[in-house]
Amino acid sequence: MKLVFLLACAVAVNAYAADAAKGKQKAAQVCAACHGPDGNKPSAPDQPVLAGQYEDYLVRALSDYKNGRRNNAIMKGFAGQLSKQDIEDLAAWFASQQRTSLHDQR
Repeated sequence: MKLVFLLACAVAVNAYAADAAKGKQKAAQVCAACHGPDGNKPSAPDQPVLAGQYEDYLVRALSDYKNGRRNNAIMKGFAGQLSKQDIEDLAAWFASQQRTSLHDQR
């Protein structure tokens, strides 16, 4: 009985696991214009480098933009359209990228 429960939990966790490949596709559609395709080439000095950031930090930041805990009209508009899975996928993508930019993170 315990084994069945553990297997069911493992399947449930994998069903909601972040998918960096899907995050890459979403980033190309939404994030690349301002942050670059891999998160290393922000289009303005006040936009952060996302490549190499901690995945949990990125999830929290996007979630905070979505629910208004962080105040930025542009990011709220983009994050407001993302599902929880989208946020996790995007965070997995950017966290998996090697930071190459010397751009100052803010």
